[in-house]
Amino acid sequence: MKKFVNDPKQYVPEMLKGLALANPDTLTYVPEYNLIMRKDAPNENKVSVIQGSGSGHEPAHVMVVGKGMLDGACPGDVFAAPPMDYVYETTKLLNSPKGVLLLVNNYTGDRMAFDMAQEMSLADGVNVRTLFIDDDVAVQDSTYTVGRRGVAGNFFVIKAIGAAAEAGADLDELVRIGEKVNSVTRTMGLALTACIPPAKGAPLFELGDDEIEIGVGIHGEPGRRRAKIAPSDELVDILLEPVVADLPFASGDRVALMVNGLGGTPISELYIAYGHAHEALAAKGIEVVRSYVGEYCTSLDMAGASVTLVKLDDEIERLLDAPAEIGYRVF
Repeated sequence: MKKFVNDPKQYVPEMLKGLALANPDTLTYVPEYNLIMRKDAPNENKVSVIQGSGSGHEPAHVMVVGKGMLDGACPGDVFAAPPMDYVYETTKLLNSPKGVLLLVNNYTGDRMAFDMAQEMSLADGVNVRTLFIDDDVAVQDSTYTVGRRGVAGNFFVIKAIGAAAEAGADLDELVRIGEKVNSVTRTMGLALTACIPPAKGAPLFELGDDEIEIGVGIHGEPGRRRAKIAPSDELVDILLEPVVADLPFASGDRVALMVNGLGGTPISELYIAYGHAHEALAAKGIEVVRSYVGEYCTSLDMAGASVTLVKLDDEIERLLDAPAEIGYRVF
């Protein structure tokens, strides 16, 4: 294993320390809870928006803490849900008179940690709600979750809620917006290679030199099937067809299209994939009006990509277009 790693046990704390040092004017690092938070949070005039989940998916979620996005993120270790007390203490630190909204990708460990933290926070008198994100169409149940998984589509939920929170929306309104965006967001990914977690030092699963995992999860969970490698256009079609069919998306729809790298795919290849996806959607009468190409939700150094579609309306477009200020500039 060749990586910029010291002690694998310190992988996450050292990453978070580096992130905070690179953004001293905007971010605060609270090492006791793996917490990255806005320097100006909490703000009594807005709901605090918090996300968690495991590390290893960066820039999700600690690298999108900032104005118009998240107020804080408290990740667990690599591919591990944050401990309940991290979420509970983060909720207390970021408590605002307008309340706290916890965003949770739909994985069993994350649901348990955030549900328990919400229960304890409510007992303390905190006005807190929880919203679950489950955009992955690949599988209904997996190693890590009951129900669909939350993957790259979570960024659209974060962006829309973050924009509305910055504008002063109340907690009920943010939940409505988040549920709306989640309901029209669909994602599917595939892996060309496995990733190598620092603590393991070896690939998380085995793929033959000519094999791909279709519908892979962002923790390396099995997907729908394995297949042989094929030209890029065919791979994009494999991802796009079930995404389009699931909502379903239809002729006349206006959409946001994201081609998300899983950590080890060159940006040039992502644009090759995007080009075909855009043209394939146009052939179906689906108009791409917002485009996102790059790494948004990764799986360490896994080579592969996911495709996300969001069905747009005037409200969602307006929220996606709202300004955001983060150290890692994705939006």
